[in-house]
Amino acid sequence: MSIQTVENIEALNEHITALIAIEPRFAPVYKQTGLPDLRHNTGGFEALMRAMVGQQLSVAAAASIWQRLVDSGLTTPKAISETSDETLRAHGLSKQKTRYIRSLVENDIDFAALEIMPDLEVIKTLTAVVGIGQWTAEMYLMFSLKRADVLAVDDLAIKVAALQLLDLPEKTTPKQLKNLTQNWSPHRSAASLLLWSYYGLLRNKTAVPL
Repeated sequence: MSIQTVENIEALNEHITALIAIEPRFAPVYKQTGLPDLRHNTGGFEALMRAMVGQQLSVAAAASIWQRLVDSGLTTPKAISETSDETLRAHGLSKQKTRYIRSLVENDIDFAALEIMPDLEVIKTLTAVVGIGQWTAEMYLMFSLKRADVLAVDDLAIKVAALQLLDLPEKTTPKQLKNLTQNWSPHRSAASLLLWSYYGLLRNKTAVPL
């Protein structure tokens, strides 16, 4: 099975066009939100470590802790292996997050190999790390590996926006939502990006009714 990626804005535009052909209710969403930002990053150990550091923290707090770690050179597997838990705690990491980051080091992920793994294998590999769940793995697929067909149904913003788009009841479960959106494949990353943008409009009450 070939691995589909969204490498640039032109490719994203093509995916959105194809998505709208499958689900026309995305047309007014796209008209309101415009072309989303791809938000790609370079991935690897540092990207996952930064995601762990930022879990359940404000953007400002996470950025502050991360900068302290960067300034001390504590963002590589080797440096972390040679550093005590006390030092990591002194840089702002909780006991739990220290455990997570040590698990990331111990798993010794072959990040180059992830580039050619199917999506489900990537998720299986990443979630073997203590502290990495489905959502974090899906974010890595979308933004680090640029995969084209990821819909993060456990993401609150995506769920809220999708329920609005599809006129579904609030009690709809993530599993039900996943089943109802299978036909958006292989363009579900484009759907995720549009739904995040649409959620922003809904939250700011600037969305025009569909």
